[in-house]
Amino acid sequence: MYLTKEVKAEIFAKHGGNEVNTGSAEGQIALFTYRINHLTEHLKKNRHDFNTERSLVKLVGKRRSLLDYLKKKEINRYREIIKELNIRK
Repeated sequence: MYLTKEVKAEIFAKHGGNEVNTGSAEGQIALFTYRINHLTEHLKKNRHDFNTERSLVKLVGKRRSLLDYLKKKEINRYREIIKELNIRK
């Protein structure tokens, strides 16, 4: 499995403050970004996997809505997470 408990804990520790703070917007955005990157690599090899493609589009939408929320509430946190994860605006 590509996403183990240790990887999740590491992502949330780095971006969410600590590993038990799984509800923070930054932690969730970082987790979605990790999953999006994994699915993108999968789709490069398996072009006709339409179920995965649909999941990827839904994940990008979730991340976009979280980024929009963060941008509206605290622009500085939004700018930091965009810069850390190299996400296009």
